[in-house]
Amino acid sequence: MIGQFLTKIFGSKNERELKILQPAVQLINSLEPEMRALSDDELMAKTGYFKEQNENGATLGDILPEVFATVREASRRVLKMRHFDVQLIGGMVLNSGNIAEMKTGEGKTLAATLPAYLNALTGKGVHIVTVNDYLARRDTEWMGQLYNFLGLSVGSILHEMDDAERKEAYASDITYGTNNEFGFDYLRDNMKFDIESLVQPMLNFAIVDEVDSILIDEARTPLIISGAAEKSTDLYYQINRIIPRLKRDIDYAIDEKARSSMLTDEGVVNLEKIFKVNNLYDPNHIELLHHINQGLKAHSLFKRDVDYIVKEGEVIIVDEFTGRLMPGRRYSEGLHQALEAKEGVKIENENQTLATITFQNYFRMYDKLSGMTGTADTEAGEFKKIYDLDVVVIPTHQEMIRNDYPDQIYKTRKEKYNAAMDEIVKLHKKGQPVLVGTVSIDVSEDFSEKLKKRGIKHTVLNAKNHEKEAEIISMAGQKGAVTISTNMAGRGTDIVLGEGVADLGGLHIIGTERHESRRIDNQLRGRSGRQGDLGSSRFYLSLEDDLLRIFGGDRITKVMEKLGMEEGEPIEHNLISRAIENAQAKVEGRNFDIRKQLIEYDDVMNQQREVIYKQRREALEGKNLKDAIKDMIYDQSEIIAGNFADNKTFSEEWDWDGIKKMVRKKFHFNLNGIDDDTMDGLTIEGLTELIYESSMGIYKIRESIIGEEDFRTFERIVMLQTVDKLWKDHLLSMDHLKEGIGLRGYAQQDPLIIYKKEGFEMFREMISRVKEEIVGLLFRIRIEQPERIDDLKRPKEQDLVFSGGDGSETKKMPVKRAERKISRNAPCPCGSGKKYKKCCGK
Repeated sequence: MIGQFLTKIFGSKNERELKILQPAVQLINSLEPEMRALSDDELMAKTGYFKEQNENGATLGDILPEVFATVREASRRVLKMRHFDVQLIGGMVLNSGNIAEMKTGEGKTLAATLPAYLNALTGKGVHIVTVNDYLARRDTEWMGQLYNFLGLSVGSILHEMDDAERKEAYASDITYGTNNEFGFDYLRDNMKFDIESLVQPMLNFAIVDEVDSILIDEARTPLIISGAAEKSTDLYYQINRIIPRLKRDIDYAIDEKARSSMLTDEGVVNLEKIFKVNNLYDPNHIELLHHINQGLKAHSLFKRDVDYIVKEGEVIIVDEFTGRLMPGRRYSEGLHQALEAKEGVKIENENQTLATITFQNYFRMYDKLSGMTGTADTEAGEFKKIYDLDVVVIPTHQEMIRNDYPDQIYKTRKEKYNAAMDEIVKLHKKGQPVLVGTVSIDVSEDFSEKLKKRGIKHTVLNAKNHEKEAEIISMAGQKGAVTISTNMAGRGTDIVLGEGVADLGGLHIIGTERHESRRIDNQLRGRSGRQGDLGSSRFYLSLEDDLLRIFGGDRITKVMEKLGMEEGEPIEHNLISRAIENAQAKVEGRNFDIRKQLIEYDDVMNQQREVIYKQRREALEGKNLKDAIKDMIYDQSEIIAGNFADNKTFSEEWDWDGIKKMVRKKFHFNLNGIDDDTMDGLTIEGLTELIYESSMGIYKIRESIIGEEDFRTFERIVMLQTVDKLWKDHLLSMDHLKEGIGLRGYAQQDPLIIYKKEGFEMFREMISRVKEEIVGLLFRIRIEQPERIDDLKRPKEQDLVFSGGDGSETKKMPVKRAERKISRNAPCPCGSGKKYKKCCGK
């Protein structure tokens, strides 16, 4: 009550934000006559003038009004499009590092040119993130005309590009690309062995289009680069033959809310008999149990043409939010192999993670981040909490006059579909275009079959024919058009009304089911009523819909029984409407918890990733590692001394045989010359210095033989290879730790705290192994000839799989890896005169 009272007096937070921006809009408008009077050459010259101002101390905020006025005039001349005042406001919100919520058709693409041009003036680069390659290519060509007119370069990062093309695109003032490509380029750069092959520059300013899709929906799936780990076994096929014999609620149970399946006690007994094992939970049978669980999940929870499709002998994942196919992306932990066995296609090799990052942690690395979408306000809390981004709702250029009708709710799916079909037939007869939204591929195809029987000509847009997406959506507003679409619904492409359609009521949206997120429903509605167009929408629901069935509760069923509705009669009851809202709120809350948990766990990895990637980058940039290597040698000397020496006993009583063996093991030379005088009064610290000085003597001999410059290069290569190998092993260990960490909850322990603690210990052990292996390699390996060091840089190709994010193809791609070449026939660096293989290399 108090909040509502204060809002009436002072206005909402959003209204106050918009009010603050109004003076700037007026100033930009006042500059318009001045800009109109400039010649093309004078307008183009503004870019050099703005850059000079910025270099002389003017902030972007200082020059913003004149910059925006310049871009608006250039756009009017080049694109024949003049920015509306609301687009100026949207541009200012983006420049301030926030999210601009602009309704569909309000010109987000054009609004983004304002902050993109402004921030590009600093020379640090601007990245504009789109949801697919088509939009990245389209906007580069379309908006590129404007940027090029003003003297800025523009490029795009597309999936099929090689490193040279990517590097050129990133060198542009403004770069378009998908979230997947930006994220994978970051990971790929941190797997390379040559500074010249890095493609992605500093992460300065990003504008994320359809920000809710990228930073919310796709944030549940991290980006992963993986390589082949081990050959798949026939066990997947064996399990697949047995799972269908299990009975639901007898051998296993399903929790649809949690989307999980589990064996019952009876199921465990049955499987023990089938596989002839005494105890399925015995550690010796852990692999068998894992395969059974994944097979059970594949059969009981994952549906063909809903969660995935089978195309050309491959199981391809369907994105649950957009309905798009995700070629190349694979479910982890053997689930994808279980689905391949289920569908009778070739089982691909299992993969091991080599590099991974969440979208949350990738985009938080940008110095300034902003985003735009038509639907963000419902997730404003999450944007603020995870990304520290405020959502500002931008008013429409023209009043929204779309008519959103109340939901029609039926008892069964059959009644719901019949009612929706009746409305389509009725509207089609009068020529009004209809866009039908469905939640899955199989529903869209089933609906299509029903329309064919009624003789209604229509077009289907789903993941099976997404190549024609832009073309299909662009025609959806023509007279008499009927378009059936999954949730992809042509984001980024406007549906323009054909001639005479406005008089018929505009585009009508029919939703055949509520999505688990209100935002997705609003996106579907938002395809109609653009720029003040007429339009309408209605959702048809049934009590058999998954959302109501799983999350609606028993109260709805009881109301139905009391109402005693007849077949085909819609239900109108406040309880039902509230139940739908509550169900969506429950699922949104659950999905937020999943994303929050993902980032909490990835934050642990992120701290470790930053340490490793910083080390790699310093090595790649040619930083002299000699001091770091000397520290490692000292650390190893200290470990030996600490393990064998004791200041409480006389040094003569120390285990000198053990000390010498350990020195030989770690540094590969014999610690000679230890006489009574040396031992007399020796402490742990003194022994550390003795081992260190002896080791450094050998180190300097090797350095002088190879040459200082080549030896520094050699150190960098050894550092990179060792870090990469052990980091890969560490990622696998962390995956295993995360996989079983949930069981700690049964012991009244917080799994996240345990994960942080044990993950830190594992990382500390890995760093220790890195130091030990680097020192060991430097003291064991000798290059045959100094010039052969160049061979180490020559890459060997390794097929990697890129997975995660939207539907852009992530096929196997070769990534260059350095190949180690070691000679054992060179003179031993210890100075013995023998060959290395006959001396220290034994």
